[in-house]
Amino acid sequence: MQPFVEQWLDYFYAGGWVMLPLVLMTIVLWYALGYRYAVLRSARSRKPVRLLLDEHLERTEQRKPRSMVEAALAQAVIRKQRGSQNLRRQLLADFWPLETELNRHRVLIRTIVTIAPLLGLLGTVGGMIETFDSLQNMDLFSQTGGIAGGISQALITTQFGLTIAIPGLLINGMLNKRRDDIALQLAQVIDAVEVKQLRVTGRVG
Repeated sequence: MQPFVEQWLDYFYAGGWVMLPLVLMTIVLWYALGYRYAVLRSARSRKPVRLLLDEHLERTEQRKPRSMVEAALAQAVIRKQRGSQNLRRQLLADFWPLETELNRHRVLIRTIVTIAPLLGLLGTVGGMIETFDSLQNMDLFSQTGGIAGGISQALITTQFGLTIAIPGLLINGMLNKRRDDIALQLAQVIDAVEVKQLRVTGRVG
């Protein structure tokens, strides 16, 4: 364990000052990805919406919803049974917090994925400047590493920036696909409940 820590610290220091914001961005990125994954994993229903609706209406006893879509469907059925006016508009307003939760950290992830390679490129430019300065002064070694230190910094920051961006881009793409599937199911809930003939139990404003 100790050799790994030492190697990581050497890698960190070799990358220069750019490594600190890159490491912080890595922590924030994976927190945001983990949060989105946890939310989206428990939100989608594996059953078709119309089948969920039929099962919900045939159920004689209440149970805790197993997904966000199932909870939204139960809420929509209650709205329908109470004879709410402007049902579609009411359901769109009810589902707005769900849509917000599905999109949480989406912009943050996209921003980090975009900025990380650029920040790595900034470190690359700094490393190349140090390299050319060392060549001009004929310093193979200096306090900052000279030619070897400049080339090392240039390669490490580029590598680290891409290491952040590529997995983040791929995972976020898969999460966005799941998010679109859930948003489609929520839209299907509105359509299915709106056309379904239900017994009206009361009326709300």
